Amino acid sequence: MTDQLGLSHEDEATPRPPYGRRRLVIGAVGLAVIGIVVAVILVGSHIVHSLFGSADYSGNGYGSVQVQINPGDSLTTIGQELADANVVASSSAFTDAASSNPRAASIGPGYYKLHLHMSSSAALALLLDPASLVQARVTIPEGRRLRDIIATIAANTSISSADLETAAKNPSALGVPSWGAGHPLEGFLFPATYNFPPKTTAVQALSAMVTRFNQEATSIHLVADAKATGLSPYQVLTLASIIEREGRVQSDFPKIAEVFYNRLHQGMALQSDATLYYVLPPDHGGLTSSDLQLDSPYNTRINVGLPPTPIASPGETALNAALHPAHGPYLYFVTIDKAGHAGFAKTLDEFNVLVAQSRRNGVQ
Repeated sequence: MTDQLGLSHEDEATPRPPYGRRRLVIGAVGLAVIGIVVAVILVGSHIVHSLFGSADYSGNGYGSVQVQINPGDSLTTIGQELADANVVASSSAFTDAASSNPRAASIGPGYYKLHLHMSSSAALALLLDPASLVQARVTIPEGRRLRDIIATIAANTSISSADLETAAKNPSALGVPSWGAGHPLEGFLFPATYNFPPKTTAVQALSAMVTRFNQEATSIHLVADAKATGLSPYQVLTLASIIEREGRVQSDFPKIAEVFYNRLHQGMALQSDATLYYVLPPDHGGLTSSDLQLDSPYNTRINVGLPPTPIASPGETALNAALHPAHGPYLYFVTIDKAGHAGFAKTLDEFNVLVAQSRRNGVQ
């Protein structure tokens, strides 16, 4: 009895922590555990992201690969396209590199020549370098005729002459203006430098040139200003093509236009050798007396008025000259020096003097 009482008394006398304090201890331990778990998750995700999500190659890579960037592609899409092509190790590595470079937003559509296993920063640098664009650069000078333009495109791209000739037979499908409907494509391919990416079709190439013509025609108000000349827009284009082929120095173009307008108004034949050469074989050489009598609507030595179509693709200066000719009495012109300058005359006698001067200068 005494032992039990003593034991019982001792047990009751042992101090216990209050309930509130126990709850605080348990809460603190729980928070610590949660913090540890969160820290582990964060560290672990960082490690996983570093090892997998943003894996990146180093250096400039090796070999060669062509990647197409489509219009409207986001940086994330571009990164995925590069990763799929084995250019970069991961899409996220590329987007990380691109997000720190404001110029990345200027990456344009097209085909780019890149390398395999490049660092994302090196890949970004090439995408921002215009030299990386894979494209055929084709320059069409002023005054080239359709057959020569087709030959130039075929020689500098993978587009065949046959495909270009087929496409050229359907001008309406290429976007010629409404006032050009029913006419051949000659004259509507604007002379300029064009960049054609891989897989460009004949229709796409010629359409790009017609689009450029339409832009120029709009810029110089061709349709509206043609009314003041008394010619239709198509006739202005035809006259501009003759000016382009006849003139050698662009500063002479307005006076050459003046000569032709004066002849048209007076019912005189234009007497343009350029229109006659249009129907003669390439590299024909000098005109013969029989050539001058050739029965063709392009023989403006014997036919009054303009030929039925343009004879080449005129540039901006020739088009403007046809719309805004110089105003004066000139009816004749001839090249008078080897630099290509023209001399202008009001009468046949004055013209013959210029011809003699031309021959003395070794031009004729």
